[in-house]
Amino acid sequence: MGLPSTVAGTATRCGRGLLAARRLSAASRPGGQELSRLLLDDLAPTRRLELLFGLSPCLLALRAARRRVTRLLLQAGPAGLRGPRAELLRLAEARAVPVLRPTRSKLDALCRYQLHQGVCLEVSPLRPRPCHEAAAESPGDDPHRLWLVLEGLQDPRNLGAVLRSAHFLGVDTVITSRRNSCPLTPVVSKASAGALEVMDVFATHDLAGFLQAKAQQGWLVAGTVGYLEPEISQSSEVPITSCLEFTWDRPTLLVLGNEGSGLSKEVLASCHLLLTILPGRQLPPGLESLNVSVATGILLHSICSQRKGFLAEERGHRLRIPYEPSATPGGLQPQHTGLSSGSEKERPDGG
Repeated sequence: MGLPSTVAGTATRCGRGLLAARRLSAASRPGGQELSRLLLDDLAPTRRLELLFGLSPCLLALRAARRRVTRLLLQAGPAGLRGPRAELLRLAEARAVPVLRPTRSKLDALCRYQLHQGVCLEVSPLRPRPCHEAAAESPGDDPHRLWLVLEGLQDPRNLGAVLRSAHFLGVDTVITSRRNSCPLTPVVSKASAGALEVMDVFATHDLAGFLQAKAQQGWLVAGTVGYLEPEISQSSEVPITSCLEFTWDRPTLLVLGNEGSGLSKEVLASCHLLLTILPGRQLPPGLESLNVSVATGILLHSICSQRKGFLAEERGHRLRIPYEPSATPGGLQPQHTGLSSGSEKERPDGG
């Protein structure tokens, strides 16, 4: 049995009034007018590419323009579209990228409940570039050239954290092994705070052969080893030294191995020396080593601090942190990207 026409008409008018009030409320917030223009929940199936998630990866991916972008999925934060979220919208519209506004539940499901911070991009994948192209990216005779070589890193969060440290500390080039290595997934990009979006990663099928070829060109091949690993320290003819005693006086390849097994025998045989990090106390069994991403940060800082002017630049940055896009290389804003300060907090509510 239907409602009387007068009751039905009143309900319709009330519904319209409520919708208008919601639109007015949204428009009154910063960025509310922009949000009101976005389509609601129009997530029709498309040819799936990759779903990049997180504020920093998505913002840097749009700035770098290295990926093909098909859609931006955007939620407003508690204060509406301000700061980096407003820039995301501007960049997407400048590239004619469709912008949709899904519900939180749909965005959660699409991201498989990763911490997306209310931002996702449908993008083409990033692939490692062929290793032979790396030489063209780092020309010159500067003795303080440093390439990071990764053999068999399999955890995407470890790989992302390593790339973030490498980008932050000034590594020139990153080389990975194609065998048993993690691909450059959105999880890697998120763990790198978007560093993956602005740096090139190269890969080779023959890592030992690559190291030997670079050694013949005059590069120092410095492997890495956990503190007092018996099977290496007793049998290896390669000298082992503390990273604090290492002198960086020529182009160097710093080589890190798999999270569990370390460097392969072939790669170890290609190293001129092995660097290790000495502990600050007597360690019980099982705690003799560091996570590979933590070890990478310590090793890179120990080496890069020898670069001429590094300490002076470091002190200067503590006194004058750039905030304008033009003040940093590539237009990066540390307070938004998380590449420097990590100040963009990951809130479970996607804000």
